[in-house]
Amino acid sequence: MTKMIFVSLPVSDLTASIAFYKALGFEQNPRFSDDTAVCMVWSEAIHAMLITHAKWRTFTQRPFPPAGTSGSMLSLSMDSRDAVDAMNRAAAAHGGQADVNPAEDLGFMYSRDLADPDGHMWGMVWMDPAAASPPAELPG
Repeated sequence: MTKMIFVSLPVSDLTASIAFYKALGFEQNPRFSDDTAVCMVWSEAIHAMLITHAKWRTFTQRPFPPAGTSGSMLSLSMDSRDAVDAMNRAAAAHGGQADVNPAEDLGFMYSRDLADPDGHMWGMVWMDPAAASPPAELPG
């Protein structure tokens, strides 16, 4: 079986969150969706579970982070610099926030961070495939 990750995110408005993630290129998987939680698919291995606050409370009673704070940032690799920029534009146009941190351009790597409508942070990263290639094996 392929190893997969399911990232669970509590959301205050499920409908708005679905629209936001669709605008970023995620696809909804109806098999794992109902009126309390929706599975949004990024790739064969990466899924975001958008979960209403009421449903979230059935998993844990830990407090929600205060608005404007973050406990983690998830990063997704993109095919190009243009794709990184497009994701930030889509975030801003669909209820999220683009450039929650300064963009970083290291030449071989380019990244911009965004937040969804509930403030969950995502890093969009492009890396030059040649720079990401494994190093030549050392002699000896």
